[in-house]
Amino acid sequence: MAKINETYEAVVVFSSKAGEEKVAELTARFDEMIKANAEDVSMNDWGKRKLAYAINYETEGNYVLWTFTSAPAFPAEFERVLGITDGVLRFLVTVK
Repeated sequence: MAKINETYEAVVVFSSKAGEEKVAELTARFDEMIKANAEDVSMNDWGKRKLAYAINYETEGNYVLWTFTSAPAFPAEFERVLGITDGVLRFLVTVK
């Protein structure tokens, strides 16, 4: 039988080009979205780090890691929203 809830990890790299205010706004927005749809949410802000290679001509990004437990439908919706949001350079959502 399939599990009802799984534990997920999401790493998001935000563009630092727009400034720290925009990064803080996006982080708060996604944190609220995760807390509304998941439980056992923890967020770890890794801060600004140098990227391994340039993405859209940017060499630095702000990294944020979320760990949460949710139904399998939410991570797909979360990835969809991340993919269409300006200011998100890269993201990866995995089952922990």
